[in-house]
Parts: sequence; C-alpha cells; structure tokens
Amino acid sequence: MDISLSAVLSQAMLGLNNGAFYALLSLGLAVIFGMLNVVNFSHGAFYMLGAFGALIGFDYLGHWLGDEGLRMNFWVALLVIPLLVGLVGVAIERTLLSRLYQVDHLYGLLLTFGLALILEGLFTNYFNVSGEPYNGKPPILEGALNLGFMFFPKYRLFSIVLSLLVCFGVWWLVERTRLGAYLRAGTENPDVARAFGIDVPLLRTLTYFLGVALAGLAGVVAAPIYAVSPTMGADLIIIVFAVVVIGGMGSIMGAIVTGLGLGLLEGVVKVFYPPLANTVIFIVMALVLLWRPAGLFGKEA
Repeated sequence: MDISLSAVLSQAMLGLNNGAFYALLSLGLAVIFGMLNVVNFSHGAFYMLGAFGALIGFDYLGHWLGDEGLRMNFWVALLVIPLLVGLVGVAIERTLLSRLYQVDHLYGLLLTFGLALILEGLFTNYFNVSGEPYNGKPPILEGALNLGFMFFPKYRLFSIVLSLLVCFGVWWLVERTRLGAYLRAGTENPDVARAFGIDVPLLRTLTYFLGVALAGLAGVVAAPIYAVSPTMGADLIIIVFAVVVIGGMGSIMGAIVTGLGLGLLEGVVKVFYPPLANTVIFIVMALVLLWRPAGLFGKEA
C-alpha cells in the first residue's frame, strides 16, 4: 500500500482536531470526578446543550423575540452559552447532586445518567434527530490555510488553538492558584477546610459549574463543525469516558494529554487501517488498564 507522508500528516491534523474536543470534554469530566468524586454521565448532555444554545441563539432567538435581526453571533455565544450551561449545572448540583456526596458513587452515576436521558428526550421532541447545521460561523474563520501538505480549514485550526488554551488555562487555575488550592482542599479534606473557614458547599458548586461550563464551551465550538443533534453528546460520551480512564480518573493533565494523543492516534490509524480507527481507543484503554489500572497519570489506590 502506497501511503504518502502528506496523507499521514493530513489525517494527523484532523485527528488533532478531534483530540482537542476529546481533551476539552475529558477535562470537564476529570475536574468533576477529581474534585467531587461524581461520575458525571450527563456530561455529554451538557455538551449537547452548549451546541443547541449556539444554534438557538443564532437561528431561533430573533424569531421568538419577533425580530429576525436579533441574533446571537458566535463570539457572544462563546462567552454566554458556557455560563448559561454552567448555571443549569449549578441548579442540578444544588438541588440533586449535593444530597448524594455522602453515599456510594453509583447513585451519582445513576442520577446523572437519568438526567442525560431526560435532556436528550426533551430536545428530541422539539428538534430533528438527524441534526441541524449551525450557520453562524464567523466570516473571519471561513476558508482554509495552506499548510504545505494540505489545505486546513481555518475554523478547525481555531478550535484546536482555543481548546489548548482553555485546557492549559484550567490546569493552571486548579494546580497553580490559590483558588485551585482551596478547591482541592475543600474536596480532599472537607472537615479540615471547614475548620479554616472555607465554604466547602460553595467550592463544590463552583467545581461543578466549571466542569459543566467546559462541556458547554466544547458544544459551542463543535456546533460549526458537526451537525447539532440531541444525540451528539451520547455519541461522544463513551469515547470521552475512555479518555478519562486511560489518562487516570480525576487527572487534569492526564485528560489533556490523553485526549490529544488519542485523537492523533485515531487520525493516523485511519490512513493505515480505517476499520480499526473506531476501536483503537478502546484497545488502548484495555492495554493501559492491564498494565496500569489507575491510568497513565492516575494515582494508585
């Protein structure tokens, strides 16, 4: 089989784009599990909410308000929608999840799985299951750049750069700032944190807000690339869980590095043996768990 270097590099770039989404979604999942010990199975639903928030703001908002000229452009959606999705997460955390912190993790998983089904069902009733295109991509990000070995869409390059900036920004926030130290203290040893006057319930709420907002941000960024549909989160959440398990449950750096690496691997495998591309992530997960059950960056129990 004659495979050119340009074909490998082209697929690697496309894989890196997918890997950026894996990293961004896995990051939110890792933050929630690492800080709250909650297996957030509704993470894909919040990703879907972010994409639909962008779609509704651009295509439906003006119609609902009686003025077709009123549209939420992409840059506004990039700032506003993750905050709104995060607030939905805050309401869920305060009213439901906060009651389950002292019981087995299975209850949190079942609750979030049920929430995912409810949200998916609600949007399925009002939107096309096959998906709708988002037409609000900024004109400045239209077209493609000549990378020498391929013409790469400007928007995909933007999504890669933005995802990397957000991922490492969150890592810096959690690992290198005073707020991050409070977050870690409030979840690792809440009794001691309370003794020092730290508001532990507030920190837990902020942590869930951050993780859910990251999922909403990923949805907004994904909207111009993928069809916006009620099942888009369910289609991706299994892969994202695999990424988190490989990187180490709760490891922020593990989620970032593993997401990017597996996206690259998936892209390159498509060149050499396309049927393997859909399963290579799960093969890697099985091998990693056999060698290191805690994951590549996880801490052994």
